[in-house]
Amino acid sequence: MSSKKQVLSLYRQSLKLALDWSVHRYLWRGQAVYLRGLFEANRNVTEPRQQRPVHDSDTTRTTLTAVQQALITETENLLEKWKHPDPYRPPTAPGGSKYERNLPVHILDPPPKWMNP
Repeated sequence: MSSKKQVLSLYRQSLKLALDWSVHRYLWRGQAVYLRGLFEANRNVTEPRQQRPVHDSDTTRTTLTAVQQALITETENLLEKWKHPDPYRPPTAPGGSKYERNLPVHILDPPPKWMNP
């Protein structure tokens, strides 16, 4: 996975995690702006000593730099640490409190008019 996709995935996970901790949108919005600021602060990482491209042994394609990989690993560890013990789920979603309630009743015996066309 490319670094851009990894970072976008981590950003989405952090927004969902923030929503787990504060269900109200007006509280969540402030946290979302703060998270965006944290991700924007590390957008252009420039450390000349550590920003050497690392080449794969199999291919000539350049992979993540050591600094970028360290930031991604640190973010993954923080997200795992801040994970909510009981994450928010919409009530009708799988795992929600109303999942599979009021299912339509299966027709065991079809009406007589369905039997004779």
